[in-house]
Amino acid sequence: MTDQDKESTKISELIGYEKNNVWDKLAEGEKELIFDFCGDYKNFLDISKTEREAVKNIISSAVERGFADINQGENKNGKYYYNYRGKIAVLARLNGNSLARGLKIVAAHVDAPRLDLKQNPLYEEQDIALLKTHYYGGIKKYQWLARPLALHGVFVLTDGSIKEITIGEDDNDPIFSIDDLLPHLSRKSQESKKLSEVFIGEKMNIIAGSIPLENKEEKNRFKMAVMSYLHENYGLTEKDFLSAELELVPAGKARDLGFDRSMVASYAQDDRVCVFTAMKALFDVENPSENILAFFMDKEETGSSGNTGSDSRFLEYFTGMLLDTIGEEGRPLTVLAHSQCLSADVNGALNPDYQDVHEKMNAAKLGYGVCVTKFTGSGGKYNTSDASAEFMGKVRRIFDEAGVVWQSGELGKIDEGGGGTIAKFFAAYGMDVIDCGTALLSMHSPLEIASKGDIWNTYKAYKAFYEAGM
Repeated sequence: MTDQDKESTKISELIGYEKNNVWDKLAEGEKELIFDFCGDYKNFLDISKTEREAVKNIISSAVERGFADINQGENKNGKYYYNYRGKIAVLARLNGNSLARGLKIVAAHVDAPRLDLKQNPLYEEQDIALLKTHYYGGIKKYQWLARPLALHGVFVLTDGSIKEITIGEDDNDPIFSIDDLLPHLSRKSQESKKLSEVFIGEKMNIIAGSIPLENKEEKNRFKMAVMSYLHENYGLTEKDFLSAELELVPAGKARDLGFDRSMVASYAQDDRVCVFTAMKALFDVENPSENILAFFMDKEETGSSGNTGSDSRFLEYFTGMLLDTIGEEGRPLTVLAHSQCLSADVNGALNPDYQDVHEKMNAAKLGYGVCVTKFTGSGGKYNTSDASAEFMGKVRRIFDEAGVVWQSGELGKIDEGGGGTIAKFFAAYGMDVIDCGTALLSMHSPLEIASKGDIWNTYKAYKAFYEAGM
């Protein structure tokens, strides 16, 4: 190497920028910590297939760690939880500072793309019992055909009682599936058409049974055989579907991926990877220097609308509850305006087989740490909050000082598509907010892929954010 080459190397090391691979930056013993952490994460995914189940498990974990229901009044250790309608979970740790200083918030969503049963789903066709679905969130329909599915959800009866149902997860359970057309007969019906024309939402019907009732005088013998099973095992009638929330999700457990087991493959890592890491980070902060909050809400995949989405005024309401609980005078909007937030959501990792949809210089890469996304949206940054350079600089300093391996990223080329997050709804309060989460391959598919190293650094990033001052 010439003296000129050596000088060039020194300059690039001093003032250049290059992303770091997580596995090149491990401290001694850190790999074992990563794999243990991701073992717990996979267990969380396995028992949190729906938004209701995720909220239930978040609250259960909080109670084990001394968190108290905020409705019960002031808690001496400053740890509170709130379960709102079974679809929003909030965890708060107060350290005695005035809430007027603001909150350090990490916010993630508990819902995920799936298939919902319609309100009148059960019918029969050609001596097969079927269930009609309506897909929830952005999916590629073909990915949900001819694969094992499990049924999760609740029936709410007229007396207010709730019947929970989970079928398809235990090895002894039956599963469900959607029929696909055999290749021998698909040339005209599928192969000669555009992808958007081939797979039709109204044809995504679940195969539910094929043995009829013995009574041949009964109408709809195949449909009523399924209904008889539900009545005998759960006490349900067909009318109870009208007040039910039933979801078809991929059956099976989260698994290690690759010879080296370096990745997690599972349904719903968007956004439960951020849910789990934010929850663990809030639990593990020893002495918060600020009042910290983990906010887990529903409906992000359908636009955040509704009374359990982040476009509601629930955060304002809960902040008012905090003020009332500790007896502090103040206005929720003032507290939120002085707050700082990480919008904890995933990004799309650079796909090695479809690199042309990404702008490589600004794409997140699998295995290069937690991804900070300054803006989302589409086209001309439409529907984004676009974090300020000042807040980006603050987050950058926090992560660097804590030894977090992180990268910046954006979701695809400018005119290729795009997507949004909940950041804009938090920005509406005037707080500083930026997107920060794990980069995934196969995002929104039934089997999403994440690097264990990225998952670990997402946890480290949220913990560092919580530990830092305002």
